[in-house]
Amino acid sequence: MRARYNQSFKLQAVEKALSRSEEISLAAIAKSLGVGNSTLSKWIYKSRNQTLEDVSNESVYKVSGGVCEKRPQDWTETEKLNLVIRCGSMTDVEVNQVCREQGVYAHHINQWKAVFSNGTMTNREDSNIAENRRLKLKIRRSKKN
Repeated sequence: MRARYNQSFKLQAVEKALSRSEEISLAAIAKSLGVGNSTLSKWIYKSRNQTLEDVSNESVYKVSGGVCEKRPQDWTETEKLNLVIRCGSMTDVEVNQVCREQGVYAHHINQWKAVFSNGTMTNREDSNIAENRRLKLKIRRSKKN
């Protein structure tokens, strides 16, 4: 019998896969989640094409007429800083509540806080890595056709 995953699990799996570091492979993420590599790849593909089942309107934003899920790497530095400041005086329970509302995880806020504390802004590097992944995927797709 085939395993069925709810929408929340799929979205969280896609989020985890898209926010992984360069050293971690997609296959390793899939294995840690207990799903097949091809299944996770299919979910990522569908999420990019906005066809992943019933995406809720929470943490969604408009891009050139379409609707996409706003990923942590899509946040601007100002938005990140505002959320770090907002969560600075909150308890862990309150931070988790805000994270659910904003569509991020508490570890994202901790990472952003560390980046701002160190004074090193790595957003450009992160966007370059994400752009490289997108370009590699586009090249692979064009080779298949």
